Amino acid sequence: LLIPLFFSTQDLSLPNGTPVDTSSPASSSSLLNRLQLDDDLDGETRDLFVTVDDPKKHVCTMETYITYRVTTKTTRAEFDLPEYSVRRRYQDFDWLRNKLEESQPTHLIPPLPEKFVVKGVVDRFSEEFVETRRKALDKFLKRITDHPVLSFNEHFNVFLTAKDLNAYKKQGMALLSKMGESVKYVTGGYKLRSRPLEFAAIGEYLDTFSLKLGTIDRIAQRIIKEQLEYLVELREYGPVYSTWGGLEVELAEPLEGVSACIGNCCTALEELSEDMSEDFLPVLREYILYSESMKNVLKKRDQVQAEYEAKLEAVALKKEERPKVPTDVEKCQDRVECFNADLKADMERWQNNKRQDFRQLLMGMADKNIQYYEKVCGTA
Repeated sequence: LLIPLFFSTQDLSLPNGTPVDTSSPASSSSLLNRLQLDDDLDGETRDLFVTVDDPKKHVCTMETYITYRVTTKTTRAEFDLPEYSVRRRYQDFDWLRNKLEESQPTHLIPPLPEKFVVKGVVDRFSEEFVETRRKALDKFLKRITDHPVLSFNEHFNVFLTAKDLNAYKKQGMALLSKMGESVKYVTGGYKLRSRPLEFAAIGEYLDTFSLKLGTIDRIAQRIIKEQLEYLVELREYGPVYSTWGGLEVELAEPLEGVSACIGNCCTALEELSEDMSEDFLPVLREYILYSESMKNVLKKRDQVQAEYEAKLEAVALKKEERPKVPTDVEKCQDRVECFNADLKADMERWQNNKRQDFRQLLMGMADKNIQYYEKVCGTA
């Protein structure tokens, strides 16, 4: 039910109107195999690999928290060693993201999972919660690693290599670029006349995209909730036939068959619900947060453009005989151009990742549903 709701052919178009090939492969398995092959080929040209694994619970006097092992393998010259292994907790990932936003304001920074809320999970120290978060943190670092600019950021280097990250946090490492400083202190006092058409199209696309994802997220959660409620009753329903079979000798064999059939249905439904909770919902949540991150970068771009327009107006009002554009106006223009170029490049990269992620996600869920019905029908 979810797949037809997700994207129409129109939805799979870039903001500039370029259509996307929506032809289906021969089978979902062939698609997944092709995507895996593409990943392997791409890996041959990479020089930085990062993984997040081995979560551990730490119980202290004042708090209890989880740390994750971050392993880095690289051949880049800016790293002193070819391999690093450090332990990081969630707030360290949050520190990294904040530093990337400060020092790279023109770029789209990948989102982190929400700090405390993973829908459908109450205990943040449960095995399910920790594993869901580990996957999200691993994807967060891989997004940065694959970025041609963010992966070279000095804060990212420190995050991957420093044994004691707290020492750097105390220092502040306030090594913001000039671009970062200028954008950081834009107060929003300038009002943008009008957003250029291509960026207005991006803004409208993001609004529509996040709205659709929010709708699908709510529907998916409702489906999972109803599946789990049905599963509770189904588990109570099956044993009734076994008990009945003990009382009716002539009917014992068919009643036991019905009970076994219901048991198989329970197992299949439980697996399907877990797949939706652990694989489907997290991707939706990531891309909802991703679209919000892109909107924030778009707002920063608008602020810089508004500042540039205001400075140009101020120069024009001076009515000098030989007007000369002040240096600060030229710098502001450079910032606008830098924002435009970086935002468009990141948007294209994000669109490519999104298409691949959702193709793999939806085809994978289609396979899971097919397997579920095969298991259920096979028990009949």
